[in-house]
Amino acid sequence: MRAWMNGQILDDPHHPAITVTDHGFTVGDGVFEAIKVVHGRPFALTRHLDRLATSTRGLGLPAFDVAEVRRGVAAVLDGEPLPLGRVRITYTGGVSPLGSGRGDNPATLVVAADVLEQSGEPTSVVTVPWPRNERGALAGLKTTSYAENVVALAYAAERGASEAVFANLAGNLCEGTGSNIFYVVEGELRTPTLASGCLAGISRALLLEWYGAREVDEPIAVLSEASEIFLVSTTRDVQPVAGCDGRELAAPGPTTREAMKVWAEREPANFDP
Repeated sequence: MRAWMNGQILDDPHHPAITVTDHGFTVGDGVFEAIKVVHGRPFALTRHLDRLATSTRGLGLPAFDVAEVRRGVAAVLDGEPLPLGRVRITYTGGVSPLGSGRGDNPATLVVAADVLEQSGEPTSVVTVPWPRNERGALAGLKTTSYAENVVALAYAAERGASEAVFANLAGNLCEGTGSNIFYVVEGELRTPTLASGCLAGISRALLLEWYGAREVDEPIAVLSEASEIFLVSTTRDVQPVAGCDGRELAAPGPTTREAMKVWAEREPANFDP
């Protein structure tokens, strides 16, 4: 692992670097992006930086210097042999009082790179009893406030699944803890709209451009009718789902196979689509 913080490479990325009063540490006041790295090159970096800026504005953090973030990404990838890796950019409210209110200190910017263990093997998902709030202040933002996801993933793991799937307050299908969900009903590929409160996933957007699907909001129970389900994310690409709430599915099904094929062909063709 290599890490860069506020303009400098850290000698030891495992050594303490932020203060105990950093607002990202104390109250989760921060945003982040995770970016796939293939043969030392970050994939879709511009799109990730654009989304980081959207999350930054949504959380009310000061704007970051895009060129500085790019320098950080280049620094952690320089000399680091990463055939397959991940870069994480974290941007927080910086040193602040021990409470919800921010201080007036500069924000904290950290970029880290490490290996990525990716598997395209079929997985299982479970739906969870806690809804996403599509009307909340953080809806659609990629923030470091991930405790809800931690609880949901633990719930899924107890049931032998690798991902938890949320409905929203309206009872409609929303998203996974770190993935967007696609499904096939009556031969049609569908995915929730952004109005559902799901994250505007980079992989979601690219698959819609490259392959297509109908964006629609419908009750989460539609998954029980789906002939195919798959997840998309930076760390999963297109991952078939072989089980949903204990129901077995053919994985990958024909539509999923086509989507996987398109992804495998299009990703290497343009690293900053």
